[in-house]
Amino acid sequence: MKGVVLFVCIENSNRSQMAEGFARMLGLAALSAGTFLSTHVNPLVIEATGEVGVDVSKSETKEVTEKMIDNASVVVLTDASLETALPGNLPKRMRKKVVMWSVPDPQGRPIEEIRLVRDDIERRVKDLAKNFSVAGR
Repeated sequence: MKGVVLFVCIENSNRSQMAEGFARMLGLAALSAGTFLSTHVNPLVIEATGEVGVDVSKSETKEVTEKMIDNASVVVLTDASLETALPGNLPKRMRKKVVMWSVPDPQGRPIEEIRLVRDDIERRVKDLAKNFSVAGR
């Protein structure tokens, strides 16, 4: 699977879900995953992304796997601290294709702060899309 962007955050309930939603909206093949899963996507993230036309309401949280990393052309860590939180040899497997972002975790924050994170992620995904060629595009 060439041309896939994998977005990784801690719980796969906030930042990575927003990033996947924006990437898909831009026509990129995208997945998101987390290191310590939440049971659901944050309802305020669903609301905030919905405000700008991105629907993540049916998204489910997923745990990052070796297969996801191997199949990805680019792995975006939404927070640099994630590299040390990844289990086993996952950091080694993604070394040459990792992009580090420093996006604040909006977990437990009010909708106003989640909107700021959403807007930051949207800008970052658009920048990434400009420099990323997707197979078949």
